[in-house]
Amino acid sequence: MYRDDFLRRKLDERIARQSLRSLRLSKGMIDFCSNDYLGIAQLHLLKPASAADLATGSAGSRLLAGHYPLFEETEKQIASFHEAEAALIYNSGYDANLGLLSAVPQKGDTIFYDQLSHASIRDGIRLSFAQSFSFVHNDMADLRKKIQQATGTVFIVTESVFSMDGDICPLAELVTIAEENKAHLIIDEAHATGVIGDRGEGLVQQLGMQSAIFARVHTFGKACGCHGAVVLGSEQLKTYLINFSRSLIYSTALPEHAVGMIAESYRLFPAMHAERQQLKRLIDLFQHTDIAYEKLVSFTPIQGIVVPGNQAVKALAGRLQQQGFDVRPILCPTVPEGKERLRMVMHAYNTEEELLRLLHLLN
Repeated sequence: MYRDDFLRRKLDERIARQSLRSLRLSKGMIDFCSNDYLGIAQLHLLKPASAADLATGSAGSRLLAGHYPLFEETEKQIASFHEAEAALIYNSGYDANLGLLSAVPQKGDTIFYDQLSHASIRDGIRLSFAQSFSFVHNDMADLRKKIQQATGTVFIVTESVFSMDGDICPLAELVTIAEENKAHLIIDEAHATGVIGDRGEGLVQQLGMQSAIFARVHTFGKACGCHGAVVLGSEQLKTYLINFSRSLIYSTALPEHAVGMIAESYRLFPAMHAERQQLKRLIDLFQHTDIAYEKLVSFTPIQGIVVPGNQAVKALAGRLQQQGFDVRPILCPTVPEGKERLRMVMHAYNTEEELLRLLHLLN
């Protein structure tokens, strides 16, 4: 056996903090965990008519043999839906944020990002040569103060819907600050896609602010029920990323069948009005029902119940799982110490009866 004892110290630290992660199956449990908000994956709704004709493998990166007509057709379809000049598909949301943020800001530039931004945003920023500063979550006064120290080209990066708290960024004020400081806004719409807006178009379009945003990232592994992501922006940004975005240039492209699923999802989810209404009913029920724990205020499918301490939140999650509910604990260091939580997710296929049973258990 290979001697890799040097890994033990970091694993032991996680064990001591009750934060060691592991993979687990959840077959047969009631789902209050996944990001499949509309049920597209759960209900196997993606069935492209031409699926039998689509290749299941890819022959290289998109700059080599991995580019094919369906990519271009789907990118045009997505750009049109999101009212963007151009779209560029990536293999995942992580790849999209990494590729965008590591390639565009340059040495001497400045990035300001919300302190609760997703790990993929933060990792992309770390790979950039620009200087970066976080601002207090959704605190525009803090951003206004810190942006005064900016140099070079300035970027502001945040999420429209935050993945752990489920709250929404103050987009209108962010646009104002960006315009006042000649900064470029980058908005990650991962958890808004399919959910926010009458057609699931996202927060930026719901507020009619698409022309004020430098770049938007929409991902397909959540409400879209498939895989991949897209960066929306100008044709010039697309050309730039094709030339300088390493996570695009040096990755084998998605196979045709995966891109076919993306195209099918974009044909499907805009018309899922009843599913979005069911989500709203469940969210309202959750927010207006008293429980024995602190609830975070959220009007999106992501609902947080704060249970301080890794051991305490794991124990509560375990009790709910024993009753057949797939609810997962979010531990420190993923969230700050003292803010450990159950991350509850509402889905269009959850029933009010199921939610009421879960809320009863929480009391």
